[in-house]
Amino acid sequence: MVDQAEQASEARTSVELFAGGGGLAMAVHQAGFRPLLFNEFNKRACETLVASAQKTLGVDGLERCEETKPQPPEVGQPAPLYPGDVRDLDLTALQGKVDVLAGGPPCQPFSAGGVAKGDEDKRNMFPAVFKAVREMRPKAVICENVRGLLRPSFAEYFQYIQNELRLPFEKRDDEVRWQDHNAHLTRILSQLSEEDQDPDHYKVVMVPVNAANYGVPQIRNRVVIVAFRADLGVDIRAFEKEVKTERFSEAALLRSMRDDDGAYWQRHSDVPDHVRRKVQARIPKLIKEDDCRPWRTLRDAIKGYGTDVKLPALPHVDMERLEEKFDFGKEIDVADHIGWPGARIYKGHTPNELDRPAKTVKAGVHGVPGGESVMLVDERFADSSSDDGWTYRHRYMTVRETARVMTFPDEWLGSGPRGEQMRQLGNAVPVVLGEFFANAVADALKATGH
Repeated sequence: MVDQAEQASEARTSVELFAGGGGLAMAVHQAGFRPLLFNEFNKRACETLVASAQKTLGVDGLERCEETKPQPPEVGQPAPLYPGDVRDLDLTALQGKVDVLAGGPPCQPFSAGGVAKGDEDKRNMFPAVFKAVREMRPKAVICENVRGLLRPSFAEYFQYIQNELRLPFEKRDDEVRWQDHNAHLTRILSQLSEEDQDPDHYKVVMVPVNAANYGVPQIRNRVVIVAFRADLGVDIRAFEKEVKTERFSEAALLRSMRDDDGAYWQRHSDVPDHVRRKVQARIPKLIKEDDCRPWRTLRDAIKGYGTDVKLPALPHVDMERLEEKFDFGKEIDVADHIGWPGARIYKGHTPNELDRPAKTVKAGVHGVPGGESVMLVDERFADSSSDDGWTYRHRYMTVRETARVMTFPDEWLGSGPRGEQMRQLGNAVPVVLGEFFANAVADALKATGH
């Protein structure tokens, strides 16, 4: 007999806005939420969602929906995908039926690459999130965005974003300046107690994160915002403590590498001695102790270590065959593990190293990242101009290696040419990071009987 907790878990639902290539959508699905609606504006990203839906999103396909007032699908029906501007949607048919609203509003207004115009930028989609909250009244909201929101120049506006999410029904009129509206919200919030249970209010937790500290093989600094409807009675302090407790650390990785028989080298016994010595030479003598697991590295990702299910190692990329653009993944039935020529190292874009977490995967101005997608390999050649007489060879990371670094499953199939697939990955939420927060939200809802 299925108990009530299991029934509640099965019934949990989600809506995904700004779905992109599906990183956060996959994470929410892995945490047990059934999708009621996807929204994405970019044509290629929509194609990716459709191509990967059955294997990665837990739905029996996606059904393109041009209706601006979508209806929630029944259990077992394809989930609707609205391929247009989120601001055109009327989501009132989903009111009271959504447990989690998830999405990463476009980050360009707040990122260095997007000129950082913030609230003046027409691409700022946080107001669309607040509109969706008013129309659906979800139990919880999960948003991810760039760390640029924490810049001093954005501090007041970022506080305003959080205040709007706390009081989404205090709608701002078009003629009112955001500064004046923020002052209005601040006055209301100052009069509320911690025990506030108004169903029109939300309680907000903001968490600066480095994805590597949550098990992602990548240094990726972001901001995650989670909100719970105030009437649910979620223990916000306990939730905040839970999600801010980091599980992985650099110190733990260094400890696992310090000795020749350390756990890291046992796992990667095929690493050449000269690579191991190079890595160990940089390890400090004093390493702090903690109870964390080791950061995952780029080598871990490529070899398939560190996830709940051991993935197959990606086949070796032959440096002499890069011009062929050969798909080396065919031998294990994995797509897009294609060598790519023309990689170079230049000032300001140092390459990835195999025995560190990867650098932040970026979308790039035109969809093709710069040095962040270049990696040093184990092969080296004699070079009298270098300090130690050797230079390590380098190449571009393949799309599949990049997807591994984003903790996307190998079943994920990006639509479009290489640059477009890399753009989708660079804009996405790492699945493991999103799943951690989605699971924490699910647990918090369960603890309150929801």
